[in-house]
Amino acid sequence: MNKVRVSVAGANGYAGITLVNLLLHHPQVDLVELGSRSLAGRPWSEVFPLLEGERSFVSELDPGQAEVIFSCLPHGVGAGQALGWLGAGVRVIDLSADFRLSDPGLYPTWYGVEHPAPQFLAEAVLGLPELHAQDIASARLIACPGCYSTAAILALAPAVAAGLSGPDIVVDAKSGVSGAGRSPSLGTQFAEVQESVHAYSIAGHRHHPELIQELSRLAAAPPRITFVTHLVPMVRGILATCYFDLDVPLAQLEEAYRDFYRASTFTRMVASSPHTKFVSHTNWCLIHLAQQGDKVIVTAALDNLVKGAAGQAVECLNLALGFKPELGLTMVPQWP
Repeated sequence: MNKVRVSVAGANGYAGITLVNLLLHHPQVDLVELGSRSLAGRPWSEVFPLLEGERSFVSELDPGQAEVIFSCLPHGVGAGQALGWLGAGVRVIDLSADFRLSDPGLYPTWYGVEHPAPQFLAEAVLGLPELHAQDIASARLIACPGCYSTAAILALAPAVAAGLSGPDIVVDAKSGVSGAGRSPSLGTQFAEVQESVHAYSIAGHRHHPELIQELSRLAAAPPRITFVTHLVPMVRGILATCYFDLDVPLAQLEEAYRDFYRASTFTRMVASSPHTKFVSHTNWCLIHLAQQGDKVIVTAALDNLVKGAAGQAVECLNLALGFKPELGLTMVPQWP
């Protein structure tokens, strides 16, 4: 089988670097171009020291070189680039927020700008394989969900789809610092985050509308979700702890989760509450159910840079091209 020609835009951020490392070890991928305006003209080996060869970063990708382009560009930047790539007949897998929300009216509220290409929002398929595998297989524009929203949606989707979640849901989610990206900022400096935990975006996090959008599609009525995010002093990982009323035996809810994820490649039910270390550097999402009084507590753990970003994007590539879902993603957890 001929290898698929792949390029990556924004290959210098944390998600981009993780993605390139995965693609370099994918047996069916030929990585042809890496885009980065800040690194243009510099050799790939400056960022990937073990990489042999003389190829250099480019400021703009040539869509004629690739069959698939992964976009790891900042929010609001990738959409404009994607217009040209799609026009050239290239399949696009976008890791930014630019195509995640189907309603263009939500972008000014959550991202402060009008959407530059609203005509593509109806066509874009959310790159969450557990919910949209069939649509991903035929999509030419795949919009990978955010890291927080991936964890929370996977934690809640079976309960919501079965009508067992109750009308009010609380999501308490915590992320490592790499979720903020690689660009330097005061809030992610070592002295600011070490030995400290704090909640942020309390008035509303940008991943909140993704939760509402996807869970509403599974429910008879849109759920009411209180969503609070926290920054914790670790490099990578997300733990989402979700609470809702339980009106049926826990065993019935557990069976709904097992049925929902029976065919899933990378989302698995586990017998005890998962640690973020259990999934570090892997594409796994581990989910556990427990009960406290009349409340159920669902915990979900994943690596924000892999299952929450680059790994899920590769999983989408595999589905779109008819490869096995696990191809290039059989990594060993980095624990302890």
